[in-house]
Amino acid sequence: MTVLLMTPPMTQLNTPYPATAYLTGFLRTQGYEAEQRDPAIELFLEMMTAPALEIMRQHVEQNFEHFEDDELPAVIAQFLREFDRYQVAVEPAIRFLQGKDPSLALRINSRRFLPEGPAFDTIAQMEAVSGDVLQAAFGNLGVQDKAKYLATLFINDLSAVITQGVDPHFEVSRYGEQLAAANPSFDNLYDTLMEEPSFSAEILEQLVEMYLEDTQPSVIALTVPFPGNMLGALRIAQTCKAINPEIPIVMGGGFINTELRALKDPRVFEFVDFICLDDGERPFLTLLEYFAGEREIDDLVRTYFLAADDNGEAYVHFNENPELSDIAQTEVGAPIYDGLPLGDYLSLCEMLNPMHRIWSDGRWNKLTIAHGCYWRKCSFCDVSLDYIGRYDAAGADMLVDRIEQLIEETGETGFHFVDEALPPKLLFAFAKRLIERKVVISWWGNIRFERTFSPARCQLLADSGCIAVSGGLEVASDRLLKLMKKGVSVERVAQVTKAFSDAGILVHAYLMYGFPTQTEQETVDALEMVRQMMQQGCFQSAYWHRFVATVHSPIGKNPEQFGITLAPRPEILFAENDVEFYDPTGTDHDMLGDGLRKAIYNYMHGIGFDQPMSFWFDNKVTRTQMKKDFIARAITNLIDSNEQ
Repeated sequence: MTVLLMTPPMTQLNTPYPATAYLTGFLRTQGYEAEQRDPAIELFLEMMTAPALEIMRQHVEQNFEHFEDDELPAVIAQFLREFDRYQVAVEPAIRFLQGKDPSLALRINSRRFLPEGPAFDTIAQMEAVSGDVLQAAFGNLGVQDKAKYLATLFINDLSAVITQGVDPHFEVSRYGEQLAAANPSFDNLYDTLMEEPSFSAEILEQLVEMYLEDTQPSVIALTVPFPGNMLGALRIAQTCKAINPEIPIVMGGGFINTELRALKDPRVFEFVDFICLDDGERPFLTLLEYFAGEREIDDLVRTYFLAADDNGEAYVHFNENPELSDIAQTEVGAPIYDGLPLGDYLSLCEMLNPMHRIWSDGRWNKLTIAHGCYWRKCSFCDVSLDYIGRYDAAGADMLVDRIEQLIEETGETGFHFVDEALPPKLLFAFAKRLIERKVVISWWGNIRFERTFSPARCQLLADSGCIAVSGGLEVASDRLLKLMKKGVSVERVAQVTKAFSDAGILVHAYLMYGFPTQTEQETVDALEMVRQMMQQGCFQSAYWHRFVATVHSPIGKNPEQFGITLAPRPEILFAENDVEFYDPTGTDHDMLGDGLRKAIYNYMHGIGFDQPMSFWFDNKVTRTQMKKDFIARAITNLIDSNEQ
């Protein structure tokens, strides 16, 4: 039995999403023939060619034939005006971003080789404030990085041309996301799938046909990590069924696990046969045993399929079977990347910020230290779901064994640990084992900014190869941090992040606004805390997320405990996640959000620390009540306590 696993478009362009690699490794340990392909990266590369750009131009000209030149979107006008230059530059730019033609950097840096569309406006905007930002960021010797940044802007312009002029569902990191995310109805997705295929969908179909011819699978498995992968997954399934209606198609992944827990629409099963929830190893293994005649259908684990009632009417049935336990982390094995085009991924530089860029720059081996979250208390988090609530870890030696196996297979020593929150005790043991076994890697991952990360332990992690961490400062308000059961204070976060930074580790902070009962005063004070922390070098990168209540979080389940009222929900036939709510506090979070994002963007570029809080907001806001030396004193307290 041959299984073909695929990641639908779109995911990161710089590295494979790890789900198929994990399942491929696990299935091979169980004796199955498992193959994997990444149509996400291959679709993008097929669209970034000179012939594809010619087809794109034809679509653009047809779609905008009744527009006057001054009515065209800026990126479309630029594309048509400079088409010959785009067509000449696109393939060399892609090769450069793949690391295959580094000598092109000097031509790119001339600013005359790549046509420059609206994505390049950001350079002029920053230069208007702080002078030659490219010189400041890259100096005279950062030739490759500077060219990578410029080439990324070029790719962003072409991606915008596709979205605005060719295929509205296409985006670099998502694909038809608005059709799937928290959509209670399957209608939008279904109607799109019934339409004539778009330009990108036609290429995707051709890729899938090639994969099926090459691998001759007896089972197809699709991972759907995000809402933006659902349209691509169903389009792949639709193509597979057109080629071979009898081939079983199985679907799972993060979006499924989070948002399709109340699935009722039978039309989904016109495209797929089985949908699995939560960790995929046990449900998928049980399905393969069922396909082989070794199990009954009632044995399936956490699996949706279509059944018929007594009247012969089709309905969506969910089979739980809690009798069969999940596969332990010690037994899932290491990911295997065989079958993925490791040399074809793109290293991008999307922002002039050293921490922010590592999400899109370089090819990282993705690995998990532990399943679930060891803390699992945060009130905004989906703690009731398996991917958060069930904690299970492998040992330090086993992790190092897997790392050595991956280095041998891929030739890459960069690792991104994709845990919800890396468990400190295991992390310190892991760091010591890396050092003791003289395994040289560079690694980064998500943590909680808790007191156990002392300066000495941060240095231990740095010595083991830790280059960056990310974690949640969230609302940067002690009252609200306590309400959300974060288990940290603003002062503690400042001390921990400073300890990481002093150890030479880059730090990214996840920030949140719009939390239940959050006032304008608390929001402005939070921005002041962030300003001070970034100015003091506690962290180098951050992003403000608008709070969203979800049905699986403590807030979604018990809104009255947080002072809010949930809006009535429609009947759920397809996806369910975000829940609208009423907060009687009445804070204008839309207005505040614009200012927060503007401020953090400038702070990440080292600009605007001397501006008052009011500078960032379009409307008048309250003055901050935080002392200007609050963070400096917190850091001093940390230094004093370490010297005692």
